[in-house]
Amino acid sequence: MLVAAILWGTTGTAATFAPHAGPLAIGAAAMGLGGLLQALIAGPQLRRDRVLLRGHPVLIGVGALAVAVYPLAFYAGMHLAGVAVGTVVALASGPIFAAILERAIDRTPLDARWFAGAGLGIAGTVLLAFGGHGGAGGSSMLGVALALLAGLAYAVYTWAARRLMAAGCGSRSAMGAVFGIGGILLLPVLAATGGPFLQDPRDLAVGAYMAIVPMFLGYLAFGAGLRTVPARTATVLTLAEPAVAAVLAWAVVGERLGGLGWAGIALIALSLVVFSLPRARS
Repeated sequence: MLVAAILWGTTGTAATFAPHAGPLAIGAAAMGLGGLLQALIAGPQLRRDRVLLRGHPVLIGVGALAVAVYPLAFYAGMHLAGVAVGTVVALASGPIFAAILERAIDRTPLDARWFAGAGLGIAGTVLLAFGGHGGAGGSSMLGVALALLAGLAYAVYTWAARRLMAAGCGSRSAMGAVFGIGGILLLPVLAATGGPFLQDPRDLAVGAYMAIVPMFLGYLAFGAGLRTVPARTATVLTLAEPAVAAVLAWAVVGERLGGLGWAGIALIALSLVVFSLPRARS
C-alpha cells in the first residue's frame, strides 16, 4: 500500500512536465492506458475467475464507472486548486467516504484504532492543505469540489475491488476487471483530448510514465495489499500520497509549503505508525 502511495504521489508533479496536455488528457491517459495494462496482465486470472466475475456485474460496473470518474475529477481538481491542495483534499476525503460505504452497506464497525489513525491522517491533510500553495482559502472552489468527487470515486472502486476479492476473486482478476472496463470507458476521452501527446515528445513521455509507473505498477502493489487490508484502512494508508505530492510540489514545482504543511506531513506519518501497530489479541 505504501509503495503504491509513493508512486501515486509523483503524478501531480509529473503532470506539470506536460504543458500542452490538459488535465482530462492526462487523467484519461494515465488511468485509461494503465487500466488496460492491468487487464492485459491479469488475462489468465480473468479467465480463471470468469464465472465468479459474471456473478457480480453491478459491482464491476459501479467500480469501473468510479475508475473512469476518478482521474478526470482528480487531475482537473489538481489543475484548478494546485498539486498539494488538490491531492490532499481528494485523499483526505477518501477514508471518510470508504468508512461510510462499509458502515452503510457492509455493516462494518469502526474501531478506536481506525478513528485514531484516520483522525491523525485527516488532521494532517487539513494542515497540509492550509500550509501549501497559498492555503485552501485561495483555491478554486470548483477544484476542491472536483477533488472531493475524486475522493468519493476512489473510495467506491476500492470498496468494489475489495468486495470482489471477498467473493473469491483473485486480486489481479478483481483489479483487472474493474480497471480494464474503466480504462475502456476512458478511451473516448483520450481520443478527444489526447492530441498533444502526438505533437510533443515530452508530453508523450509524461503520458507513458503516468500510465506505466504510478497507474500500472502502483495499482499492482495496491491490489496485492488490498487482499488483506480493508478498504477503510487502505484509503488511510494511502494518505502518504499527499505527503509525497506536497514535498515534490514544494521541491520541484515551486509551490509553497510552510510550517503548517510540514506539521501536516508529521501527522500523516504518525497516522501510518498507528496503522502499523500490531493488533492486540483478544
